[in-house]
Amino acid sequence: MPNNLIINTLSVKSVIKYSLYLLIVTFALISVDVLAHGVDDKTRAFLEQNTGIQFIPFLYIGAKHMITGYDHLLFLVGVIFFLYHSRDVLLYVTMFTIGHSVTLLFGVLSDIQVNVYLIDTIIGFSVVYKGFDNLGGFKRCFNWQPNTQWAVLIFGLFHGFGLATKLQEFQLPEDGLITNLIAFNLGVELGQFAALAVILIVINAWRKLPSFQRFSTLTNTALMSVGVMLMGLQLTGYFTI
Repeated sequence: MPNNLIINTLSVKSVIKYSLYLLIVTFALISVDVLAHGVDDKTRAFLEQNTGIQFIPFLYIGAKHMITGYDHLLFLVGVIFFLYHSRDVLLYVTMFTIGHSVTLLFGVLSDIQVNVYLIDTIIGFSVVYKGFDNLGGFKRCFNWQPNTQWAVLIFGLFHGFGLATKLQEFQLPEDGLITNLIAFNLGVELGQFAALAVILIVINAWRKLPSFQRFSTLTNTALMSVGVMLMGLQLTGYFTI
């Protein structure tokens, strides 16, 4: 076996091994509450005691939730992974933004109750879907390709319900509710923009390296695997908590 082939084989095995180690350690350290998007104690205390218009705090909470919302970010990574043009990135991110903004506002204002574990299971499934789509799974397995723009919009709607369920846990007062929701949603968009900027910088830099094409299949397979794990954890929470 040629030396360069041996090196490449060892590199792939090393990446797989250390990726698995990282996933195992990460999920071992994260509690079920965190995996269900639990909020920290300070944020919880503020939301439970909040009265009136609190624009800046809700703006901050929205941005923080999106930046730490690993399932939202994983879905976005999958969405932009093979988008090479700025206009395409803008189009797909806009579709996602419209989707989650509509259901975030509509869900809270209309008091539509959705089980947090079931909605987070669907969000986990969205990560699986995008990894599978990036691998060309639909064409290979079903000889069919779903409309990717509509898919991003539809999954965006579910992501928005996921955001709404977090706020509904705290029985927010009617006084200043609409303004606070708008602030929270703006914060979500700011957090999404900041996270997306970092993700795009990393991916664009990686695309210039030979390893991008070499490990793109592995990366999207890992994306699917994490999505399956998230689904399993949320379903476990649904049936046991």
